[in-house]
Amino acid sequence: MTNRATYDKVFMDSFSVPQSALNAEFVYQCVPAWDSVGHMGMIAALEEAFDVMMETEDIIEFGSYTIGIEKLKKYGVEV
Repeated sequence: MTNRATYDKVFMDSFSVPQSALNAEFVYQCVPAWDSVGHMGMIAALEEAFDVMMETEDIIEFGSYTIGIEKLKKYGVEV
């Protein structure tokens, strides 16, 4: 599975959305499941999937599907 497929799968599994929903408009709280608890679950799933440990500042700033792609680059993950 590619990094993009893995990234998308984490979002789809975490928030119960289809892949077609994943775009620049998919942002924090755009769906009820992406609340603070859902956010931390998604972060944990991404950290496990990509074997990284994100810094608190990056977790807080991870406010959209596209921002997440940029944040993961900091940890050597190209999505």
